[in-house]
Parts: sequence; structure tokens; C-alpha cells
Amino acid sequence: MRLNEITFTDARPIDGYGPGFFRIAGEVIHGDAAIGPAGVRPWGGYGDTETLLALAQDLDVLFIGTGAEIAHIPAALRATLEAAGLGVETMATPAACRTYNVLLSEGRRVGVALIAV
Repeated sequence: MRLNEITFTDARPIDGYGPGFFRIAGEVIHGDAAIGPAGVRPWGGYGDTETLLALAQDLDVLFIGTGAEIAHIPAALRATLEAAGLGVETMATPAACRTYNVLLSEGRRVGVALIAV
């Protein structure tokens, strides 16, 4: 099997996470976070639609990490994001981190909003 090192160019991969924090492109971020091409920003959770809508023009898909377990996001949040042209996929935060990194390494237009575990 051949292994290739991944180069992320300007993108910000998720290097790791733990109780209440994420390590994104080598920087530790405490609390919930949203990551897109413009960088990492704090995210205020499901009620903070402005942060997520600011990502809409630069993304095709937004992954939402719902914490330690998969959960439904509020229907109004999903409707608002989809009306802005974003594909929305929800999953547990660990799965969202992994999926984001894989698609990011493929050069896809993805972002992620994460609730800390």
C-alpha cells in the first residue's frame, strides 16, 4: 500500500480535539467553533446563524458536529442554511472532524461548525 502525505495549502485541518477544545491547524481553540476558508471563528451554537451564513458563499457543504452524540439540529436552522445554498450534514463532532479533513484534503469546498465534546 502506498501512503501519501496530505498537503492542505491554505486550508485549516483539525489536528485533534478533547474536552472543550479543538486543535485546528496547530492552534488550540476553546469552545464551539466554525471553520471555513476565511479561518476559524467562535460559534455560538444553533442560535448563531450569522456565523454560519457568513460561510455560505465559500462552501458547498457545511458539516455540523452535534457533540459527543449525533442529534437533530433545529428545523429552522437547517431551513435557513439550505435557503442560503448550503448543503447541511449533521453528525457527531468526532465524525464531523474526520469527514471535514478527508474532504478538505480532496480540495472540496467544505466547512464545519463544531460543538465541543
